[in-house]
Amino acid sequence: MGRRRDSPGEPLGEAIWIALGGVGALCVAVAWFALRGSRRLGAPSQRAAYETLKTASRAAPALRSGLTREGGRHAAPHLRRLLSSGVVLADRSGAVAVDGVDTAHCLLLEDPVRAVLGTGKVQVLAARHLACGDLLCPLQVGVAVPLRVDGTVVGALATVSTVGSGALSRLAVEVGTFVSTQLELAQLGRERSRADQAELRFLRAQIAPHFVYNALTAIESFIRTDPERARELLVGFADFTRYSFRSHGQFVTIADELRLVDSYLDLERARFGDRLSVSVRVAPGVLGVVLPSLVIQPLVENAVRHGLEPSERPGALSIAITDEGGEARVRIQDDGVGADPVRLVRVLSGSDPSDAVGLHNVDERLRAVFGEEFGLRIRTAPGSGTTVTLRIPKRHPAVALA
Repeated sequence: MGRRRDSPGEPLGEAIWIALGGVGALCVAVAWFALRGSRRLGAPSQRAAYETLKTASRAAPALRSGLTREGGRHAAPHLRRLLSSGVVLADRSGAVAVDGVDTAHCLLLEDPVRAVLGTGKVQVLAARHLACGDLLCPLQVGVAVPLRVDGTVVGALATVSTVGSGALSRLAVEVGTFVSTQLELAQLGRERSRADQAELRFLRAQIAPHFVYNALTAIESFIRTDPERARELLVGFADFTRYSFRSHGQFVTIADELRLVDSYLDLERARFGDRLSVSVRVAPGVLGVVLPSLVIQPLVENAVRHGLEPSERPGALSIAITDEGGEARVRIQDDGVGADPVRLVRVLSGSDPSDAVGLHNVDERLRAVFGEEFGLRIRTAPGSGTTVTLRIPKRHPAVALA
């Protein structure tokens, strides 16, 4: 039978069904948005993990400076949030940072902290160990854990809580492990800095003997024939040595390095005369790019000393620095005597007992700062000259200038 549209009850029924359908659609929409929001925020365990990681990441930079008062002061509030209880950070001389622990309980923690420093074992404190004289004191448990660097106990992390639970001990041990890891990274950073400084001092020591002799000999040759030229060379030599042996700053701009190269080449031109021709091409956009100091100059010196100087004919040296988008590309080329590629591999590995230490030193420092893919690329053969190429990232966190 066909539906009758004139029944007085049917329009009302249809309206009810339409209304119910609208409510159902609204419920589905609300549920969809709620589900979508839940997926965006994550489950409670995911949100807890996110907050924990975020708090730990905020504590890490301060701890990378070592177990110091300044670093501890910045890290302690974040460690307190990780533990959900008051914390004390201590080294072997005493507390370096306190957050959420009153003076009375800091004094009560001194003996457990000393015990941790002496034995390297976790100390768990019951409520009776935390009795401060206040009958209403809510603290129920305390834990002190060792902080280690290379297996040696260097400090302690202590925490006190109003809730007595074995979970606090386990949590304190994990947070202590996290702090110890950051302190080890700080130690590695300091050792790396000392190693970099030692490499620079070694490279400077290699520059000095032969170059100083050659430069002074060249200057001496002009004293009587061209005193003004001798004076210019002497000023250039002073600028070169001042830059090379300055103790501050491991990183410079390409513009700074090229000024050193120019001073060096001016002295070598005076020595070689017409036997040395030099071509320098530099893209203006790379002059501000930062790189480790004493990178380009040792390569130029290597080209002159080991490539051009042994040759009996005039030689040409080309320096080209181009802009490659995210990198600066440096190419140093000479048409000198070249080298045995097999021996060159030994030089770069540091296993060749020659005086060509500049190549090995520069290659190592570039790889250490920028990564393995940024080492030197060298093309050479006996009698065919040498081309050295390196790439410098325009932006890299390791070379951010202070």
